[in-house]
Amino acid sequence: MSDTIDIELAYGQKGLRIALPADRTTVVRPRHAAAAPDPDRVLTQALRRPVAGPPLRERVRPGAKVAVSICDITRAQPREAMIRALLDELDGIVGTEDIVLLVATGTHRANDDDELRAMVGEQFARTLRIVNHDGRDASALTWCGTHGRDVPVWLNSEWVEADVRITTGFVEPHFFAGFSGGPKLVAPGLAGIETILTLHDATRIGNERATWAICEGNPVHDDVRAIAVATGVDFAFDVVLNAEQRIVAAFGGDLLEMHEAARATVRQVAMQPVEGRYDVVVTTNSGYPLDQNLYQSVKGMSAAATIVKPGGLIVCAAECRDGFPAFGEFRAGLAAAPSPQALLDQIYARQRTLPDQWQVQVLARTLVKARVALHTSYLSDDEVREAHLVPVPDVAAAVMAELAAVGPDARVCVLPEGPQTIPYST
Repeated sequence: MSDTIDIELAYGQKGLRIALPADRTTVVRPRHAAAAPDPDRVLTQALRRPVAGPPLRERVRPGAKVAVSICDITRAQPREAMIRALLDELDGIVGTEDIVLLVATGTHRANDDDELRAMVGEQFARTLRIVNHDGRDASALTWCGTHGRDVPVWLNSEWVEADVRITTGFVEPHFFAGFSGGPKLVAPGLAGIETILTLHDATRIGNERATWAICEGNPVHDDVRAIAVATGVDFAFDVVLNAEQRIVAAFGGDLLEMHEAARATVRQVAMQPVEGRYDVVVTTNSGYPLDQNLYQSVKGMSAAATIVKPGGLIVCAAECRDGFPAFGEFRAGLAAAPSPQALLDQIYARQRTLPDQWQVQVLARTLVKARVALHTSYLSDDEVREAHLVPVPDVAAAVMAELAAVGPDARVCVLPEGPQTIPYST
């Protein structure tokens, strides 16, 4: 028997170890990116020496009402550190009573009080007003006109009415929007449901350029940028994280220039070439908090789909402690047709997307290309099958069985950090 290689998969908060044959296994991890030795200084410098435009303090007048967009609990943003840097920089110009933190939930559920404290820290949870955006609450939205390619734009009213609007987030490759961060903290993050559904309609998501690491010419990101530019962002503030979710670099300033600079760094950290395609690809959704539900874990499956052979096997390890989740339309969307191809046919025939249907579309497209198995601690086998997936209690055993079935030349690629590394075939 050949020697084995031990691999730690990012799974929940504790990880998951597997052993696979060393001579048949390729492991693709993010390139090592050292954490900044003084992250607070890096954050401050991004605010004082922006990529483009004047420093933050020069953009805010005394007593201005400031709205800050932050990621929700499903994103590994270092919110507390970023908020502290913002408040320190704005000290003497505005007070805590002048600032509102808007959780850019998009279509996700609201974050509860315990989650908010974990997200921003006890001090800021007590002293700052925090609002969960609700894109389905028409009374909390303001009409902003039609932008991009005929997108009707409704945005959070507190965001629209603020004197100063600041986006904060982190940048990583995104499975159909190109990259996260930047303008996504406006729309879909703070957008109304009609706006979000239009941005994520079947035609846009089905476009071949609506994929990892492409922004310009990507119909989703093109419209996301158009909305943010047309409605106005006064300062944009993003970080790049390494595999340990520690700050590598920070970027601030004018929205588009800032985001472009951050993306250039992410490309160096999170994208890697591989030779050809693989019979089996093992992936994750980068562990907690990103693998909290199956909806989010579609991203890890999509990353694996870029390098799996047609008809091959993808094995995804995602804890899914929040289930499908219970909220939203993702589960119902998966159950709307008896097969992945029937789901795609239904989606394209309707065109008008339902809430959470875009994740259904991406998963169905992956399932038409390859078989997808799921290892999870919180979904039952029947629930996994309901999602058109194959339940696997043992990741390594499933891989070994597939390698044996394919033959001695079969190869496996492992993405221990899931979509934190986007592989591409050379």
